[in-house]
Amino acid sequence: MHSPPMTAPATAEAPPTKKSAPASTRITSIDALRGLVMFTMIFVNDFAGVGKIAPDWMVHFSDRHEHGSGMTFVDLVFPGFLFVVGMSIPFALGSRLAKGEPIWKTLFHIITRTLALLLIGVLMVNDSPDQEAMGWLGSVYFRLMLLSAIFAFGSFSPRNATASAQKVAKMLTTLFRVAGFAALIYLAFAYRTHNGNRIISLAPFSLQTSWWGILGLIGWAYFVSSVVFLLFRGYRTALLGCMALLLCVFVADRKGAFDDLWLASHVSFGESLGSLASIAVGGLLLASILVSPDKSTHRSRLNFTLLFIAGCSVAALLLNGLYGISKNDATPSWCLWSCAITAALWLGFYYLCDVASVKVISKPFALAGQNVLLAYLISEMLPSFGGMTNSTLAGAIAGSAAAAFCLLSFTALLNSRGFRVKL
Repeated sequence: MHSPPMTAPATAEAPPTKKSAPASTRITSIDALRGLVMFTMIFVNDFAGVGKIAPDWMVHFSDRHEHGSGMTFVDLVFPGFLFVVGMSIPFALGSRLAKGEPIWKTLFHIITRTLALLLIGVLMVNDSPDQEAMGWLGSVYFRLMLLSAIFAFGSFSPRNATASAQKVAKMLTTLFRVAGFAALIYLAFAYRTHNGNRIISLAPFSLQTSWWGILGLIGWAYFVSSVVFLLFRGYRTALLGCMALLLCVFVADRKGAFDDLWLASHVSFGESLGSLASIAVGGLLLASILVSPDKSTHRSRLNFTLLFIAGCSVAALLLNGLYGISKNDATPSWCLWSCAITAALWLGFYYLCDVASVKVISKPFALAGQNVLLAYLISEMLPSFGGMTNSTLAGAIAGSAAAAFCLLSFTALLNSRGFRVKL
């Protein structure tokens, strides 16, 4: 997500090489889409606290239709973020490879980033320790854990600062990270449930996950899609094949194909490594046109994106009768509809940001999209502002929207001052 279209060898879908090192600018439309998704995520999470006054279309479809087939815009937020994660990969990893970084080093970066997401995800899932067993409030524990994660993965790099100021900032970053990781380790081992269970036990080793949390699911999808990128780079035919193959993994898992595997008892092959990862690979496939020399014109990118949207939509319709549309089950139809809709949203931002340069619309979202992990972690610490103003639906919507706007503005300000949370 740090470069304009990269050059490549003569073949239409060849991977980037050291000679095709990308520039250090950002793709504004991807940042803007990420900002919109994060604004919506904070809004819907906050709005979830308003209770029954929320209409059906403003809550998860499954909240009002437990076994029904369908989705609302709320069910689009999480897959939208997965799609943007995939769109960022050709730039984040492609720039590393273009600079000549060894594959093993890039793979190490992928693994460490995945583990960081899994770690925070697991800690966030275990957000309610027993007060008597812990000796202190669970809400305090949860907020300390989030604050520790911000310190552990935060970095401070003031822009246009003197060499001495940069040196001080680097020392502060190291100090905060050491303190943050130490606090996370302490909190992980201090966790207790009412019956004495822990998050981590050493003898014998065990990890209490129940599920991996939102960030953990993002971590698994990121890992799979990153490995796909390392294998196939910009070969769009192969990327499309991988997207379809991952949806097939969901079907195979439903038929018990992975039941006897050790890993299947710890992570869902069909959902975490299959259908959810297919959404990220879908984003990777779409973003490949931004780094390919044969898709350097706006018209060629428009045509490809429209075909991508149409293909995902038709496939979603064809698969709807098999498993239905369900976010909770991560069904193929839900994944494909999510890809189609998110791609359409990106296309709109692409026109506004990268073609027409309508900054009054694109700039606020693009700024908000550059520090989203910090915004997400802070949002989890806060109470529901919509719930505080839920006497009317309009008041609840205004409260949640204001909370999302203020929080993203705050994190954008921190980003402009050089503080970011980055894995």
